[in-house]
Amino acid sequence: MNEGGHVTTSGQALENCGKPAEPPIDLAHLDRQTMGDAALQAEVLGLLDDQLTTVLSTIGDASPEERAALAHGLKGAARGVGAFALAEGADAVERAPDLDDSLRRLDELAQAVLRFIARRRNGTHND
Repeated sequence: MNEGGHVTTSGQALENCGKPAEPPIDLAHLDRQTMGDAALQAEVLGLLDDQLTTVLSTIGDASPEERAALAHGLKGAARGVGAFALAEGADAVERAPDLDDSLRRLDELAQAVLRFIARRRNGTHND
């Protein structure tokens, strides 16, 4: 675990070895889903941002059944915009809502997506 309280996985370590990390959202997929409409992209990413904020604020204290339901909804939204790693993380929580490791991983993936959305909103993205 690092100073921020987040677990560093071997995949994250590889990403930091000089190779640029893949963005947490597949921009080609997002572009296809929104027919290249930048305003629509901003809107759907804003909706995902809102959903992530809500899920992250409630999932920790939710019952296993509620966690599974929250994760299921997030999985569909994430797939829709091309946040495939986030969708996989949500799927893991949906399948095993009692595993703290799955919840921590979902939080890491969600934070990466939130940072990505914020950078796009602020015009500081490099895609």
